[in-house]
Amino acid sequence: MIIVSGAIYVDEADRDSYVRDCREVIVAARESEGCVDFHLAPDPIEPDRINVYEQWESVAAVERFRGSGPSSAQTAAIRDAPVFQHEIASSTRL
Repeated sequence: MIIVSGAIYVDEADRDSYVRDCREVIVAARESEGCVDFHLAPDPIEPDRINVYEQWESVAAVERFRGSGPSSAQTAAIRDAPVFQHEIASSTRL
């Protein structure tokens, strides 16, 4: 299991439109083979932060999807993106 988590920072005034513009990417990710879950969501405390959470069945599934990353306009809007990929050996449902 692969977890991708972190944050994307954009200008506060652009955050909501940035998330709206990611709708197609979110839908495409969720429809991708090997995607378990995919979220980009505005942070309720930091007005310039977008929270990132992805769950994938394998590294191969992540890599297949990564080719359809953010558009050049979206990339230009990103000020910082501390996002990390984690390899998970096991999970327990709570």
